[in-house]
Amino acid sequence: MSHARATHPTRRGILAAGGALGLGAVLAACGDEDADSGGSSKGTETAAAKSGPWTFKDDRGETAKADRIPTNIVAFVGVAAALYDYGIDVKGVFGPTRTKDGKADVQAGDLDITKVTVLGNAWGQFNIEKYAALAPDALLTTMFDDAGTLWYVPEESSEKILAVGAPSVGISVYDRQMTEPLQRMLELAESLGADVKAEKVTTAKKRFEDAAARLRAAAKAKPDIKVLAGSAAQDIFYVSGSNLSIDLEYFKALGVNLVEPPASTLKASGGWFENLSWENADKYDADIIMMDNRSSAIQPDDISEATWKKLPAVKAGQVIARDPEPILSYDKCLPLLENLAEAIENAKKVS
Repeated sequence: MSHARATHPTRRGILAAGGALGLGAVLAACGDEDADSGGSSKGTETAAAKSGPWTFKDDRGETAKADRIPTNIVAFVGVAAALYDYGIDVKGVFGPTRTKDGKADVQAGDLDITKVTVLGNAWGQFNIEKYAALAPDALLTTMFDDAGTLWYVPEESSEKILAVGAPSVGISVYDRQMTEPLQRMLELAESLGADVKAEKVTTAKKRFEDAAARLRAAAKAKPDIKVLAGSAAQDIFYVSGSNLSIDLEYFKALGVNLVEPPASTLKASGGWFENLSWENADKYDADIIMMDNRSSAIQPDDISEATWKKLPAVKAGQVIARDPEPILSYDKCLPLLENLAEAIENAKKVS
């Protein structure tokens, strides 16, 4: 588990330190221990997946190559969930996959988590032996910095992981609008054999575009409605800046009036968020609060802090969920736009 560079904190380092957007306490870096495994995924291959060769240029500028289209894919769970929506199965996943009660984590989307091998369920977990046993032919994940760091691939063991030989692909979700990585994930899925012209895909994309137009209209109709992106930890209320995060950058581009902490207060996190004590949770006025829905964050119904309960948006019932790490399929990103549009349309000015 690596910490951020002293001169330029990366989101990976910040998360490893227990911060970004509400991880709260430091996530246990358990190395290769406690990595769960489920059953194998479907053994079938599409006709397209039997062909080759395969190449894909990722957002590091590196070209992944193989003699055939990969079928033994290992991916960060959110990437696996996006690919699943496009009809591409993976054999193994890493990252938040199972909750404490054994159910699918929110980042797993519609994945059947009983049919994939879970190489690690938390930060720092990646079972290299199980990974090698899968005979992987592709390692796919996202990137949350401009240094090309592969998300949830432990830096201390990354050389061993990459030495297994599977070509790696990184899709950047750093400092850009949501539409760009959505398109890149679609391109990756197509390279792996997905039918991107299938009715399910084209319909979801059209609905996404319609939802974007709806959100733009809602923001234009109620420009004074302030939206704050927050996350809850035991001792800290995190307020996100509107830059760097793909969802917030896109919402801002659509005209949403986002609460923006001063750059000076975001500096310690590399621009991602401001740390507030719960006593100061009312520092910013907001009419709608979007709260981190990941299992690593305390959810709104479980927040007992008095200052939280007194916030005007909370008292008005104007709190909605936010996906800080969206599953990058149009089907999964569509509700993010629809829910925010509906919240703004129905919001009362309370700040």
